[in-house]
Amino acid sequence: MQPQARIRSGAWPRSALVLAACMALGACSSVGEKMPSASSVAGFVTPYKVDVLQGNVVTREQAQALQPGMARDQVRGVLGSPLLASVFHADRWDYVFTLKRQGQPPQQRRLTVFFKGDIMDRIEADELPSETEFVSSLDSRRKTEKVPPLEATEEQLKAFQARNAGSAPAPAPAAPAAPSTSYPPLETSGAPR
Repeated sequence: MQPQARIRSGAWPRSALVLAACMALGACSSVGEKMPSASSVAGFVTPYKVDVLQGNVVTREQAQALQPGMARDQVRGVLGSPLLASVFHADRWDYVFTLKRQGQPPQQRRLTVFFKGDIMDRIEADELPSETEFVSSLDSRRKTEKVPPLEATEEQLKAFQARNAGSAPAPAPAAPAAPSTSYPPLETSGAPR
């Protein structure tokens, strides 16, 4: 007679516990398919990102003010101090401007001034905006609606007067009477100072 294998009484609850833990962990991988993940929730809610403005704003008018033959101090007076002035390229100043805003593509512009000695020789630049174009690009919330005319035609003025002719303006309230109190003069003509 063969001895029958005896199942220990403590082995059955442990194996059931291990099996339940494996099933629970396996279910965790399918939870992401049914529930929104953190990355999809982040698509709706984004943190505030600060506008990053770096470098010198150089406009078309400033670039047009530069003339070959200007001294370094004159160029610095028109454009400001250069963002990059390399020891290895002493005859070159780089003006770089970048603007990064949330929800908009980053803007980057570059202007390079070349010198011969202390005299400006030439410039190389990206397409630069005018000052008004640059200022208008900063206000991203502004709507480009047509501005209403601020002048009325003769017909509009006559129509306005005709509409308002029947309603007379209400009389303005009378100003309150000045107090009857009199005060002594601040200075007397014969008093020493």
